[in-house]
Amino acid sequence: MSAVEDKLAELGLELPETATPAGAYVPAVQTGRYIYTAGQVPLVKGTLPMTGKVGAEVTPEEAKDLARTAALNALAAVKSVAGDLDRIARVVKVTGFVASAPDFTGQPGVINGASELLGEVLGAAGKHARSAVGVAVLPSDAPVEVEMQVELAD
Repeated sequence: MSAVEDKLAELGLELPETATPAGAYVPAVQTGRYIYTAGQVPLVKGTLPMTGKVGAEVTPEEAKDLARTAALNALAAVKSVAGDLDRIARVVKVTGFVASAPDFTGQPGVINGASELLGEVLGAAGKHARSAVGVAVLPSDAPVEVEMQVELAD
């Protein structure tokens, strides 16, 4: 197991299997030293634990936990291409999408779930630029979706 996966285990987390794509795409691609993931919803063993809009059916706290799960799924997608998460030199950018009730404006707090996980697991290499975007709906009525770009070490 890698040092990153050891850290996940310390946190009581396990890297999931990479989710099977729901369309004509792959979970992640590499170009040069960079890996770009597809958007990852918070699937747990192939199922969404919650659905709905944040600020309506889903609380911001629940959504923050779901963003953490989506980031874990994105790390699994990175591993599917890199082979070893210890190859991550840094997370460059995270984009988080939050299916939001019309009056919900706390998207950054929700996506902090993903950002905080990356910091806990990767330390300084987990610090990244980020966008947190409110949207009307996400695939399968998922409350959140996270994608990331990482740079690999030489």
